[in-house]
Amino acid sequence: MYAMPRRTPIDRLDRLVDVATTVFLDRGYRRTQMADVAAALEVAKGTLYLAVASKEALFDLVVRFADGPRPIPPLPLPVPTPEPGATLRLVREELVRQQAPPGLTAALARTRVSDVRAELEEIAGDLFDVLSRNRRRVKLADRAALDWPELASLWFGGAREGLVALLARYFDDRIRRRRMRPVPDVEVAARQVIETCVFWAVHRHWDARPQTVDDAVARATALHFVVNALAKE
Repeated sequence: MYAMPRRTPIDRLDRLVDVATTVFLDRGYRRTQMADVAAALEVAKGTLYLAVASKEALFDLVVRFADGPRPIPPLPLPVPTPEPGATLRLVREELVRQQAPPGLTAALARTRVSDVRAELEEIAGDLFDVLSRNRRRVKLADRAALDWPELASLWFGGAREGLVALLARYFDDRIRRRRMRPVPDVEVAARQVIETCVFWAVHRHWDARPQTVDDAVARATALHFVVNALAKE
């Protein structure tokens, strides 16, 4: 008679989300199997299915709570498989809610500019902070988009290109007002600002040999570079 696998209960959804996030980041969406997550949790695959009904349900749970409130609120178990398109709708709603930093929205509506350096610092700071608060979901979307064309279109085409367009519009206006230094291309400059914030707020945490730096120092240095590169004295 074969011994049955030891069925260790999953004690908290928090741990499930943390471990599953790591597995999805390591293996990507397509290559991740429920058995991989169960092995990382050190439970039997059948135990994992007591918590989530499918890989789709697990990924949806991770998208919702990778950077969400802790502890995760009680949910009916197993977490059901979402309706087709539900996870993409969730991502789209979050992007609509958080895509335009408040400082950028205010700056685009402003008719008078008194302090462009403070304005730029607020815009870059808002961007850095929203990326930092959502760093695991941002990294997850980057990774999963390689396997999921609909997510790639939404993430890279809608979100990133939309933010580039807004920043480029702001840069163009401030350059015409002679409040910012001219740049060869405002869209390239916008992408440069975004990528600077993305690296220091998100990607550096997954660097193969991460540079030890305090989060506040990383933020302050990134903002210093952005403001002094673009704003006139």
